[in-house]
Amino acid sequence: MITNPVGVISLSKREIYRFVTLAAQTIFPPILTSALFMYIFGVAIGSRIDFSSTGLSYLSFIVPGLMTMNLISSSYDNTSFSLFIGRWHNHIQEILLSPLSYIEMVLGLLAGGVARGMIVGAGVLLVANIFGSISIYNPLLLIYFMLLISVIFSCAGMLAALWAEDFGMLNLWNIYFIVPLVLLGGVFHPMAMLPHVVQNISKFNPMFYLVQGVRYSVTGISDVSIVIPVILAFVLAVSFYFFTVYLFKIGYKLRT
Repeated sequence: MITNPVGVISLSKREIYRFVTLAAQTIFPPILTSALFMYIFGVAIGSRIDFSSTGLSYLSFIVPGLMTMNLISSSYDNTSFSLFIGRWHNHIQEILLSPLSYIEMVLGLLAGGVARGMIVGAGVLLVANIFGSISIYNPLLLIYFMLLISVIFSCAGMLAALWAEDFGMLNLWNIYFIVPLVLLGGVFHPMAMLPHVVQNISKFNPMFYLVQGVRYSVTGISDVSIVIPVILAFVLAVSFYFFTVYLFKIGYKLRT
């Protein structure tokens, strides 16, 4: 499937270099924001919340949710902005004319989003240890979910960049769909605290299962069987990736 590894690596390095050189805007802000969430909710307010029934402190509970939220937003923002700017300034044509297959093009572009998401997610976990010791229940499973979530939303960012006609449209999906679904997916609360009607509705929220997957990986506790998030993350990652490849292949809003 990859016949030009040098080209894929070169494109990946370009995408990674772009956000690394802007670390003050791309990496540190979400980590700082998460640290404030941990202090305000996990330490100041969380110490007054009785979470003994879950076997976790409130800080330990919200850390996986914050990791997931920042994995998603960082991956999405990186590829959506990069590809949209490429379309806006027409230098996406250089990639389209390069000796790369469509699979390789998408792989190289999403590398930046995946790398940024993984770095930010790991940074959130490291910062959490400042406020309390956070042990990882299953490191391999955590890497699995972090990688696939980054792939899913890196591809989602590219889909948004292809669809958008201006900068306002670029953020519509993130503002009105992704962020609300993530917050309603159990970042700050267990499902048992919600009314039964809302709990049933949450079962149709894919973000809920992704949050539960990361939470299980870190704490060993989940509101659902871990098999469901494992399968769902894999199916979504493969589906989003090949749908993005298909849009590149047909030249959706890439060729005029």
